[in-house]
Amino acid sequence: MSESAPLLKKASSQAKTLPACQRFLYSMGHVLNDLTASMWFSYLIIYFHQVKQFNNVLAGYLMLIGQVSDALFTPFIGFESDRTQGFLKIGKRKSWHLIGTICVACSFPFIFNECITCGHAQDGYQFIYYAPFVIIFQFGWASTQISHLSLIPDLTTKEDERVELNGMRYAFTVLSNLAVFGLFALLFYLNTGDDVGNSDMLSPADNNKFRDLVFIVVSLGVVVSFLFQIGVKEGVKTFTHVEAEEAMSKSMKTCSSMSSSAGESGQSIEISMMRQSLMSWKDWLKESQFYQVALIYMCTRLFVNVSQIYLPLYVTETLQLSKVNVAIMPLVVFVSGLFTSLVMKPINKAIGRKATYLIGLLCGLGACIWIYFLDKSTKHYCYGVSVFLGIGGSTMLVTSLAMTSDLIGQNTESGAFVYGAMSFTDKLSNGLAVVLIQHNHPCTSCCPLCNQYFKTVLTFVPGGVVLLAFVVLCTLIPTKIGTKKKGLVCTPQPCETSAASDE
Repeated sequence: MSESAPLLKKASSQAKTLPACQRFLYSMGHVLNDLTASMWFSYLIIYFHQVKQFNNVLAGYLMLIGQVSDALFTPFIGFESDRTQGFLKIGKRKSWHLIGTICVACSFPFIFNECITCGHAQDGYQFIYYAPFVIIFQFGWASTQISHLSLIPDLTTKEDERVELNGMRYAFTVLSNLAVFGLFALLFYLNTGDDVGNSDMLSPADNNKFRDLVFIVVSLGVVVSFLFQIGVKEGVKTFTHVEAEEAMSKSMKTCSSMSSSAGESGQSIEISMMRQSLMSWKDWLKESQFYQVALIYMCTRLFVNVSQIYLPLYVTETLQLSKVNVAIMPLVVFVSGLFTSLVMKPINKAIGRKATYLIGLLCGLGACIWIYFLDKSTKHYCYGVSVFLGIGGSTMLVTSLAMTSDLIGQNTESGAFVYGAMSFTDKLSNGLAVVLIQHNHPCTSCCPLCNQYFKTVLTFVPGGVVLLAFVVLCTLIPTKIGTKKKGLVCTPQPCETSAASDE
């Protein structure tokens, strides 16, 4: 029976409470991604549109290249993260995390800086210059994201702890965004005297602010990632699909051997064993809940990212507020999100995942309707809109990630593939949405048509995906998330004796 111990030992060790220090350090592991993603989604389009004065369509294609690259990388990284054992004895998840950190740190600063030796070249040539850095950045970002998310099911099997880890992870996401927007607002105030021309509008003169910001956030993110690497332990070794099959085979052989011995002595021995039905990537594709949760996650990310990308443009071109509000308005969104994330664990426990997600949907839909009725005379109410965007986005995101953890359950051997597939739908849909929005932009520079365009975008795109998410949520109501045709079950298995009978 000793050879079945690894499975039993693994199950018992996962039931232990995760130390507070481990939870805290784990939550810090995505900070570099959060800092860079904040700049990527909040400022890439507005930077190329108003500071570099890029063609709208090319700016959209630059984001599309990044999102499509990320979408293609994530399933590959998820599969490899499940299959490989890592290096330097730091664990397979942390190995991919380290690779991602290096790629992000070495590529992202180039995106928000002038093109080296081609600063005055045509937009097409500069596009070719920036595209490789975008691709490397997205590979690194995907590596860090998938490995970090995949650690949650590996670190704990307790549903409450998984929700708490997702909540703490999102809290650091919000803090990272607060740091970006707070630093950016500070840079505007410190460099007010350097502005040229109309100080209320972004212009090429503001390029140095974006340059300073990108160097600060990357440096901060690298330091925090280092703390994560030295502080978080992957814990008990997670089996790969092949290794778990071998362990199960040995356990069954042990059971068979003991049964034969019992047969010789005329005794029947009943052995309680942990049987694991392993989930490969092909098995996941046969699960209907896999697609339902993927749609929920995709709609959530579309809501959060599209509102984050176009809120600064809505503020400056539709409401015509001063340029410092490109930092202040997102700041309000994420402060609201921070406080919301702190109460996600008790709310999820009290009313369940689906009811909690519904609350987030209602807040998000309310924000979209409010945006539709805002105009220049009521523009100061935009801070209330930001609060609703923060509450809705935070609730939806934390809960959708918790749903994904529930879907995986005990099948952590293929957890990275699941997160990779979820991220694939997220990145691809976001990239396509941004390109379509940029293609339909009414002009290449500011004009009266721009004023209503970004109001339309923020009303109907996030509002539309909220309604789609509601429909998908309704299809999940009759079922329990995590119920699978094939998955981990713990059943007592009697090892029948084969004593000869006189027939």
